[in-house]
Amino acid sequence: MSFVMLLAILVSVADAQWEDAHATFYGDISGKETMQGACGYGDLFQQGYGLETAALSTALFNNGQTCGACFELTCTNSQWCKQNTGAIRITATNFCPPNYSPPVDIHWCNPPNKHFDLSMKMFTSIAEYKSGIVPVKFRRVKCQKRGGVRFEVKGNPHFIMVLVYNVGGAGDVNSVAIKGHKSNWISMQRNWGQNWDTGVGLVGQRLSFTVKTSDGRSLTFYDVASESWGFGQTFEAKSNFY
Repeated sequence: MSFVMLLAILVSVADAQWEDAHATFYGDISGKETMQGACGYGDLFQQGYGLETAALSTALFNNGQTCGACFELTCTNSQWCKQNTGAIRITATNFCPPNYSPPVDIHWCNPPNKHFDLSMKMFTSIAEYKSGIVPVKFRRVKCQKRGGVRFEVKGNPHFIMVLVYNVGGAGDVNSVAIKGHKSNWISMQRNWGQNWDTGVGLVGQRLSFTVKTSDGRSLTFYDVASESWGFGQTFEAKSNFY
């Protein structure tokens, strides 16, 4: 990627326009109910996301393609907004499903509403607990992650599914390819959330990955896993998107 193209991407992220939405919260202050979820992540503490997360409404979730993206939110135009708190940053890790039971107009995650269902910790960072729901301004921002991109390998000798997480930059992955040291590059398909799969057996081969994010950037991570890799293991690349 040329320097000019990279600069254009960075500028576009930095200049993302603020949009209107609403925010609620789910779970208690421990955040236990926010673990797992529709993006395929597991223990959000172990995976580095913590409680700085949100479930997105249909209009934002985009059938799981927005999983891993990062947003900045600020409470606005409400008596329940906490004063001088600034903005919070969250990663999309779950889906807030629509509810078409009447009365429909009170179900904030229904299309076309743009809505963030935050962890209690993040909601109460910007608004009073008793408010329940507040208007917010939001925009996409670059994800800042520690360490390299991580790959959790699951499946069996005939089927490989890889959870791609801890992705910096745009954060949301829109294509993944895998390669054994004895194979050609193999395009993986999105199974659900940020889980990607292939029916090609690669047991006993060193694994490399090419990951492309929604901003068009692509990185290749060579020999992330050695020949002795096993299902259920997680491997961390030496680099990340920034």
